[in-house]
Amino acid sequence: MTRRKQILLDCCILFLFGAALVWPYFTRKYTDKWPSIEATFISDARFLVEHWPHPRWQPLWYTGTRFDYVYPPALRYGTAIISKVTGFWPVKAYHFYIMFFYSLGVAGVYLLMRAGGRSRAAAYLGGAAAGMMSPSLLFLKNMRVDAGWWEPVRFGALVKYGEGPHITSLSLIPIALAFTWLALERRRPAWLALAAIFCAAVVSNNFYGATALAMLYPILVWSFWITRRDSRILLTAVAIPALAYGLTAFWLVPSYFRITIHNMQYVSESGNTWSVWVAAGVTAAFLLVSWKLARRRPERTWAVFASGALVFFVVNVLGNQFFQFRVMGEPGRLIPELDLVIIIGVLTLLEWLWRRRLIALKVVVVLVVLVAFATTRHFVKHAWTFMPRWPDYQARVEYRITDWLWKNMPDARACPSGTVRFWFDTWHDLAQLGGGSEQGLLNPLVQPAQGEINAGTDPQFAILWMQAMGVDVMYTAAEKSEEPYKDSHNLQRFAGVATPLLYDDGQGNALYRIPRRWAPRVRVVDTARLNAQQPPRDSQDMERVRPYVDVVEHGPDVPATLQRPGTDQILVHAKLNAGQSVLLQETWDPEWQAWSGGARLRLRKDAMGFMVVDAPPGDREIRLVFPMPMENRVGWVLTGISLAVLAGLFLERERSR
Repeated sequence: MTRRKQILLDCCILFLFGAALVWPYFTRKYTDKWPSIEATFISDARFLVEHWPHPRWQPLWYTGTRFDYVYPPALRYGTAIISKVTGFWPVKAYHFYIMFFYSLGVAGVYLLMRAGGRSRAAAYLGGAAAGMMSPSLLFLKNMRVDAGWWEPVRFGALVKYGEGPHITSLSLIPIALAFTWLALERRRPAWLALAAIFCAAVVSNNFYGATALAMLYPILVWSFWITRRDSRILLTAVAIPALAYGLTAFWLVPSYFRITIHNMQYVSESGNTWSVWVAAGVTAAFLLVSWKLARRRPERTWAVFASGALVFFVVNVLGNQFFQFRVMGEPGRLIPELDLVIIIGVLTLLEWLWRRRLIALKVVVVLVVLVAFATTRHFVKHAWTFMPRWPDYQARVEYRITDWLWKNMPDARACPSGTVRFWFDTWHDLAQLGGGSEQGLLNPLVQPAQGEINAGTDPQFAILWMQAMGVDVMYTAAEKSEEPYKDSHNLQRFAGVATPLLYDDGQGNALYRIPRRWAPRVRVVDTARLNAQQPPRDSQDMERVRPYVDVVEHGPDVPATLQRPGTDQILVHAKLNAGQSVLLQETWDPEWQAWSGGARLRLRKDAMGFMVVDAPPGDREIRLVFPMPMENRVGWVLTGISLAVLAGLFLERERSR
């Protein structure tokens, strides 16, 4: 058997081993993990199935945002394709997708270690360890307490907390690095193409996985450069990320970067200056030491990579845990990646010890391996019990609330909270003030509005915010509700306030109507009064929210109508007099266009980030459309060019053969 066939066989065996660990989850639908964030990814995929093939606008979340902004496309499209091809419910298709890549990740560690010249035994141990254990549990008490039966952190993050995109991305990182290794070492076109494809796949699933790859990739390139000093390495090292970006350019446009960086304030703390200096110092030390010990020593390439990866992830992740080290983002989210580099680093050391000729060292290696894998016995025994089937999902509060709204107020915009917010669009298209995980947020006022509604003390402030944001109904969960998070506090503040009770199941779950002049989220407003309003400075800025609501709810006595033929079109009918405009309570984006009678109308943003159409007086039919933005069109051209380059690289391989 050739080495290539042997590696392929071993990868298949390890994939099946990983699949055996999580086998029941390939076919699971609803489980007991209702607090899991997985609901938002299932909802996103369900929305895509219903509006196939590519909605450009997402009208249900955050008062509207670009569909591409919500999340990278791989998981949402992978889940949707599985659902459409197999007929699986989106929830089942999602579980199949993430468990497939979890199993593939076990084989991926083996592939990386074999590509790096490690022995077959060491690579097998690496793959098995990645699927069964978490070395970080030795250092992190909080994670150890949370890990029942010492399940791997990557497994717990996936099954208990719904981090499907992150763990999928993590599973692809070793494969991307393996092909990068082969491309740098052998400089064959096919390896370069495969490296670019898998790097693009990492980014297209999750940005934390992309962050880890962005840390590991330059370490790998440096390891080759310092041990070989071959300038041709640099060309390959630049070509791989350039081609990978080309493959993602159709969605990873410049404005996506801008929105993502801005929205990090909602999901992570800011970095600090001393951490930047420490990171610079560690980088300089690593470069200097590797220069001294490995320059022009090709046999030490793997050692440089393994040690460098270990050093930087220990500083970043454990430094954050114990010393609040933080350059940017949330280093604690990279604990699964820390496990990966610890496993690789420890096995590299054990392999080096094994190759020594001392029997005592071999005994130590065997004992370390046996003890390490002995800690996994409880997890292996109980792995199938982590995700039990849920007997009746329709009895859950998440389903009952959304089903009632779908039957009674399908066009309303709601303000849900807790797990009801997570699962709000799992079964139906229902608009809500918030959305998935606060990613892709185009209208920044959604955040202070939700903060005041859920945690404020003055009920009038909350009602004013909801009126300003076009919210028709609010969900609350009292203490006895089965909804686990209870995000809405001070519920007693709404007692006696003019918010009619629409629904009360007697189990602590209630829906309240928010008084609004007309149900459609469109108003004819006095242009001068609207122009005089200013954006709120914070959630307590009633000096600006109150007059804005007055303009919207107490303007001209002229109702308007609104229809949505699709996700990317809005039809408005309104009668306007001189000095009046049309306000649409939908997030403004510079790409939206407004047309009436064949003429394009001026479309601008108001104080709340909504769309204002300045139309001539008269009885107007206004059509608003969201075309594909120019930056996405350019991105599609780049992606097309990249696909052509990939085809050329594979054809070059065939010609060489």
